[in-house]
Amino acid sequence: MAFSRISKLDPPSRGIFRKAAVMLCSLLTSLFLLHCLADRCSTTTSPSPVKASSSRATGLFEDLRSLRTKRLAYEWTAGSELMGYTPPDIVASRKVSPRFAGKLSPLGEGRKKLPQALIIGVKKGGTRALLEFLRVHPDIRAVGAEPHFFDRNYENGLEWYRELMPKTLEGQITMEKTPSYFVTREAPARISAMSRDTKVIVVVRDPVTRAISDYTQTLSKKPDIPSFESLTFKNRTTGLIDTSWSAIQIGIYAKHLDNWLQYFPMKQILFVSGERLISDPAGELGRVQDFLGLKRIITDKHFYFNQTKGFPCLKKAEGSSKPHCLGKTKGRTHPNIDPEVVQRLRDFYRPFNMKFYQMTGRFFGWDD
Repeated sequence: MAFSRISKLDPPSRGIFRKAAVMLCSLLTSLFLLHCLADRCSTTTSPSPVKASSSRATGLFEDLRSLRTKRLAYEWTAGSELMGYTPPDIVASRKVSPRFAGKLSPLGEGRKKLPQALIIGVKKGGTRALLEFLRVHPDIRAVGAEPHFFDRNYENGLEWYRELMPKTLEGQITMEKTPSYFVTREAPARISAMSRDTKVIVVVRDPVTRAISDYTQTLSKKPDIPSFESLTFKNRTTGLIDTSWSAIQIGIYAKHLDNWLQYFPMKQILFVSGERLISDPAGELGRVQDFLGLKRIITDKHFYFNQTKGFPCLKKAEGSSKPHCLGKTKGRTHPNIDPEVVQRLRDFYRPFNMKFYQMTGRFFGWDD
């Protein structure tokens, strides 16, 4: 009886056969794709086991080195982001420290190149403002943070340096800014060794005002430092200026320029006025764009003057649709300095300024 019931059961439906066939095809397709990925779809010739093993070992080494480089970059630059601004594409990925956020090309496009142009100085001259303004240009890709490669990290090598750069397309310029390069004796030779065609930009400012601004920045971090007046002089009675103090030494522009001219012709060096960068940002940016061989895209329409901060801001920052000003660390109120000390500093800098005017062929008006 039981056998007769079994013999009367309906045969499996065609739907079940179809599903089984689809599942089998999917499984076979998956296995084929895995095979292709493992062998890199090499259906014509198969590399010898020794070559394949060597290739995979090399690839593994390169991957490990890349991961190590990215980890070092992230650890080196971890912390608060400059000016509270990070391009959104970098915020989303976080694969590399957001402080190195330049204007990246879409995923898979472009390649990382060593910079063709550098903002090399000077500290407290307006380098951050210049970099942020330049990043609006579609043909400029720039690292957000200061790599300090040619002064502090040179032993890491050019490949380490290249890894910090954003991807660029053909015709785009890679840039970075580290203001201490201008006063680092070894920097010109090292940059020239990378490329003799590198263009360098120096933002300069009244050396007296620059020194006070430099001191103000240090004071905000170390409130217990001596007064500006006591640091300025080796001997207040004789009026001998202490040129070993970095705040004073940086402003002797002619001395530092002499070092750079041993490796770069003047035609490859552009001097930007820090004062005019505030009073006429579009004008100074026009000169920079010309120097870099770029179309003048950044104009007056990109700026508005912020009365509270006392300097120009961008109507639309790179990677954002909102207005953008430099952070709270910019535009600090300077302490009151004894007018006699200020005058002695002006007298000290005057001959160096005059030589600098002659060397650059530009009058900056710091001695009026």
